[in-house]
Amino acid sequence: MTKFEKRLNRVLEVFLVILMSVLVVDVLWQVFSRYLLSSPSSFTDELAGFLLIWVGVLGAAYVAGRKEHLAIDILVQRSPPARQQKLQFIIHVLILMFALFVMVIGGAVLVYTRFILQVKSAALQLPLGYVYVVLPLSGLIIIYYEILHILHLNKSN
Repeated sequence: MTKFEKRLNRVLEVFLVILMSVLVVDVLWQVFSRYLLSSPSSFTDELAGFLLIWVGVLGAAYVAGRKEHLAIDILVQRSPPARQQKLQFIIHVLILMFALFVMVIGGAVLVYTRFILQVKSAALQLPLGYVYVVLPLSGLIIIYYEILHILHLNKSN
C-alpha cells in the first residue's frame, strides 16, 4: 500500500465519519423538532438526502479501494488460478470503465449543467452542482484504486 493510498484512505474514513455524524444529528433534530416541538425544521429532510448521497457515493469509493464492496465472486472462486487472474483483470477494467464513463464524465456533465442552469435546492437554496460534485470526485478515486488493483495483479504474475 502506497503512502498516498494510506493517506487517501484515512482522509476518506475521517470525512465519512464526519458526514455520518452530521447526518445523525440532522435526523435527530428533525425527529426532535417534529415530535417534541411540534414545529418541524424545513431544511433537515433535504440536508439528510444530500448527506445520504455523499455518504453512499463516497462510501462506495472507499470500499472499492479496500476491495470490500459487495461482489458475487462464485465464478472467480471456482475458476483455475490462471483464469482467476484474467477474470480479476476484466472485473477491475469494467469497474474502471464504469467509473470513468458514468461517474466522471456523466457526473461532470451533471454538475456542469446544474451550475449553468443555476438549479438550487428548495429549502437550502444550495446550488445542486455542489451536491452532485461527489460523483466525478468519487469516480476519480475509484479509477485511482482500480489502477492500483490492476498494477497489483500484474505484479503478482
